[in-house]
Amino acid sequence: MQTEKEARRINEAVKDFKNFAAAFLKWVMLASPVGVVVGLMGVLFHFAVEQATHFQQQYPWLLYFLPLGGIIIVLLYQKTGMEKDMGTNTVIQAVRGENPLRFRTAPLIFISTVITHLLGGSSGREGAALQIGGSMGARMADWLRLNQREHQTLIMCGMSACFAALFGTPLTATIFVLEVISVGVMHYAALVPCLTSALIGYGIANLFHIQPTSFVIASMPQIGIFSAVQVAALSVLCALVSVLFCVSMHQAGKLYKKYLPNPLIRAVTGGFIVIALTLLVGTRNYNGAGMAMIERAVAGETEWFAFLMKIIFTAATLGAGFKGGEIVPTFFVGSTFGCAMAPLLGLDPSFGAGIGIAALFCGVVNCPVASFVLAIELFGGQGAVFFGIASAISYMMSGYYGLYSGQKIMYSKLETKFIDAHCD
Repeated sequence: MQTEKEARRINEAVKDFKNFAAAFLKWVMLASPVGVVVGLMGVLFHFAVEQATHFQQQYPWLLYFLPLGGIIIVLLYQKTGMEKDMGTNTVIQAVRGENPLRFRTAPLIFISTVITHLLGGSSGREGAALQIGGSMGARMADWLRLNQREHQTLIMCGMSACFAALFGTPLTATIFVLEVISVGVMHYAALVPCLTSALIGYGIANLFHIQPTSFVIASMPQIGIFSAVQVAALSVLCALVSVLFCVSMHQAGKLYKKYLPNPLIRAVTGGFIVIALTLLVGTRNYNGAGMAMIERAVAGETEWFAFLMKIIFTAATLGAGFKGGEIVPTFFVGSTFGCAMAPLLGLDPSFGAGIGIAALFCGVVNCPVASFVLAIELFGGQGAVFFGIASAISYMMSGYYGLYSGQKIMYSKLETKFIDAHCD
């Protein structure tokens, strides 16, 4: 009798292994072409945005065509029946099966983001990458006639691949996509496929000599109680700034729509506002994504008001209907704020910029694990303890605010309690 039970256990174990091995092979085979196709698109998008930024810097007068660019973007979305598109929120909802994701999202956000960067609008590109990758993943799932669950997983694979190809952080791309959909719940079933597509997208970017984003922090403090308290204090302040950033992004869009219900007039007005702001401050530091300013901040140099100016410029741009993303502007805000505040707390400004990036990113996307991994990929593992502190504190202290209103908070941040609420 005992021998029969052991034989059954062995047979069941063998059967389970075969099932998991089959699932593993299946998802590697499905995720690999997504990584290749989306990775190539991510590379093309990277070079297009890079070239657009180069032209904007070489021909500053292009800024004065920003209102016209806004009109073109609005008309593109109207003529294709996508005027109600909610950007990254649509992709997040599609992963949960709440809304379909159209393939036309990819070319629309691609073209519109390039226009925004070419003409000097303040926006990033990673949010656009999520939309490009997600919509292409959805299209490939349609071609393969996958069921709804598989369809949702392939959307996540596309998001991971494009994010990794653009930013050069495959682990962050994977964890972020698993974590951002429903706060408090990690979609572990998609771990292998998303990691597969992210690594392939990252590898393709390397083939085209796209350098991964990374920074060098000039000086890090020794790990101790005092330094931990200093980092904790900076993280609390960064969490408050993340709330300000999220509220500004949401309120700007609402104010534009309230006083300018016509989307064409909104876009034109927003374009003129950005032009006026640029002339008022007398610098182009706050136009575009702002990678140069992020590098300056990590090097320990910034103006104390730079983070506020970037919030204003980005809210004015994206709220008016221009396209792009909020992630790189988040890095800008976090790095410049952290750099400016760090000396007041007795910390090195370069180190403060790194903490600011990790904390701001966590505060606006509600993804503490992805934020921690991002910091490791950007700055190396030497400050892992401090990055962990920053991510944890910012996650709690930023409350239920977030960039993506389509994101669901599944569990309370204060206690083990299911709440199922959307981000503010």
